[in-house]
Amino acid sequence: MLSGLQNVSLLITQPHACSYLEQRTARNLVVDPRLRLDAARYEQLLEQGFRRSGDAVYRPHCPQCQACTPVRIPVRDFAPDRAQRRCMKRNRDLQLVRVSTINSDILALYERYLRARHEGEGMEADDHFGFERFTACSWMPVEYWQYFHDDRLVACAVVDVLPHGYSAVYTVFDPAPDHAARSLGTLAVLSQISAAQSEGRDHVWLGYWIPGCSKMEYKKRFRPQERSDGAGWSRIAE
Repeated sequence: MLSGLQNVSLLITQPHACSYLEQRTARNLVVDPRLRLDAARYEQLLEQGFRRSGDAVYRPHCPQCQACTPVRIPVRDFAPDRAQRRCMKRNRDLQLVRVSTINSDILALYERYLRARHEGEGMEADDHFGFERFTACSWMPVEYWQYFHDDRLVACAVVDVLPHGYSAVYTVFDPAPDHAARSLGTLAVLSQISAAQSEGRDHVWLGYWIPGCSKMEYKKRFRPQERSDGAGWSRIAE
């Protein structure tokens, strides 16, 4: 059972290779799939360090490692730093369109992104069903935030819509060299923070920050932020 959530049963996975740190073994706690979930209950689970992949809700449970640290941005106190302001300025020519379903433009961008950034890592670029399986959710509203340069889709952020915030699920972007300077991953997070601020939401959830994992380093640049140690949340300002 989980503190503050009644009737939540947990299952534990078998050990498997860690996706983030080499030569580490990982296990996850998984919320019993028979539990009826919605956005409000999922927001409570986020408070306790859980995330979702598709309809499955999980939390790392590795006895020898506690590196996965839940991170969220308290948007009322957030102000972009100099580099983030430059990022927003560089991307003023992009148009943001928010949709609730996956379309052919998103799938084509996903293919280009995987072939350029994650070739040989076990994710198949043309596995469109796989992309939908881990980004979509049957019990909560999910949006696909599309960023267009003229008529070309250059980035797409998958965003969970919560009662009091947004949760960043996954972002893909155009790997073409002429877009590299745009810092499109940073732009996606800044867009979610800006929308949350204007709509009176409390947080943007960024998933896990993992010390020693280069893929997660960008999350440190959004300040102030709050991190959970499993017992509570602490603010990191510097």
